[in-house]
Amino acid sequence: MGARTALVTGGTGGIGSAVCRHLALKGYHVVAVHHPAETELAEAWKAEMTADGFNVETMALDVSSADACRTTLVQLLAERGSIDVLVNCAGITRDKTFKRMEDEHWYDVINVNLNSVYNVTQPLWDAMLEKGFGRVVNISSVNGQRGQFGQANYSAAKAGMHGFTMALAQEGAAKGVTVNTVSPGYVSTAMTEAIREDVRNAIISGIPMGRMGSTDEIADAVTFLVADESGYITGANLPVNGGLYMS
Repeated sequence: MGARTALVTGGTGGIGSAVCRHLALKGYHVVAVHHPAETELAEAWKAEMTADGFNVETMALDVSSADACRTTLVQLLAERGSIDVLVNCAGITRDKTFKRMEDEHWYDVINVNLNSVYNVTQPLWDAMLEKGFGRVVNISSVNGQRGQFGQANYSAAKAGMHGFTMALAQEGAAKGVTVNTVSPGYVSTAMTEAIREDVRNAIISGIPMGRMGSTDEIADAVTFLVADESGYITGANLPVNGGLYMS
């Protein structure tokens, strides 16, 4: 058997990059999906990853478009033979209090964060069932579990991801295809480092472990769930949040 293929949406972002590195180290052929508008950045990202010894390729795809996903992913399946691991990591924020939220703030977040999970998973699902093996991991958020002020759109999308996980896990269980969710808390990325220092310190003070998580800690959770040895875990929501939310 040749190297298994892993597809990671949002693969060039902070968490996505860590997931790509960890899967490449495990011997997967990794395909990192990025938005078509970020092709130049993605090429630089790939060059850096290749220089560091990671076996990755990049693919431009608007994950909010069902038609684009179907066309591109059917072609990718034909080229690769199978996609064994899918990590749905694409996400955006458009934070506004609900009073000030406009239609585009709502629909942009729902389309990229939630509808993309359907758009990307659907064209690959039958092939996983037919092969009798597959791993789908959906990257949600602690705020999909507890909600967050100013994030009605984001919290709804992230909660919806785990509803999707639980339902699809039941459809894949008898066929050797697992579907799980990872729900990160606050993670140290370029985005969180750009938060004003006093605000960032206030966030950290509310985390029992007293720090933000690392992207590697999220990637470790993903790597655990996609392993052959984790084949009896499905429909789960694995929180990686430093104790910020416990259930």
